Amino acid sequence: MPFLRKPYRKWLILILFLLAGYYGWTKITAPQGSQKVSFIAAKKSCHAAGRLNYCVYRAQAGTNGNVVYHLHGRKLDAHIWNDDTYWTSMVQADWQQTKTLPPIVVVVSYGPTWLLTPKGAKQDSGLLDDFMAKLPEIDAKTGAPAQRLLLGESMGGLNVLIAGLSHPQRFAKIASLCPGVYAISPFASFSAMRATLARTGADPTIGFGIWLLAKTYVADAAEWKRVSPLELVKRADGDYPALYLSNGLYDAYGNFEGSQMLATQAAQRGISVEWHPLYGGHCAIDTASLARFLAS
Repeated sequence: MPFLRKPYRKWLILILFLLAGYYGWTKITAPQGSQKVSFIAAKKSCHAAGRLNYCVYRAQAGTNGNVVYHLHGRKLDAHIWNDDTYWTSMVQADWQQTKTLPPIVVVVSYGPTWLLTPKGAKQDSGLLDDFMAKLPEIDAKTGAPAQRLLLGESMGGLNVLIAGLSHPQRFAKIASLCPGVYAISPFASFSAMRATLARTGADPTIGFGIWLLAKTYVADAAEWKRVSPLELVKRADGDYPALYLSNGLYDAYGNFEGSQMLATQAAQRGISVEWHPLYGGHCAIDTASLARFLAS
């Protein structure tokens, strides 16, 4: 390095040495793999119907005649059910270990991010109507189900509550995991939102981001009431789908409070409720009790 004076050369060599050491250390200390679940993957067939993509999963040992519609979480897709690093593989492993005949599972997807809402003022609304209209077409691929069940996590957990509580006569059970249920509307005041985030311990970036996302699909507070699970459950008269709810106490999305409120209100309305408060973060899941709920 003839263009550098000797003292600067030493500093440059030292900096390069430190950078190389840091790069090597980050490579050594980065996770080297993933904990995987040992299970027999279900047989899969995938289909498209307009905007809807879905995959049908049948356990190789047979199924019990019911169909579970799995509405996935954000940034996932219809292929997630057989992922051996995801909680869905733990549910399958539980069924196999206990020799339980499971339902057929249909993973439903409208893309990485979506919300089931009836048609409203927003251009992206109306997916709830589309999903319900597509059920007969899905039945043609699965066979007519003895019972229809709903399953979803996070974004999908909110979606199954909207679908199941809006059309209670169409579904026997709803399993909603870490759903996006809040005690306030996304159209509440900024101060009310901040108070909710502080009270629930939610990450403000996540909380405000979710509320902005909701406004893509609902135009105002009146439209939000049409899909808010805490509003929908007020219609319950006891003849509603059995409900399985779970949430981690330290959910960064701030969903524990709303999920607990929903479990309490549903039970008060005569709905059969399993409430699983868990010590953990967003989407901590008790897969053993979930597997029993879905297969019983």
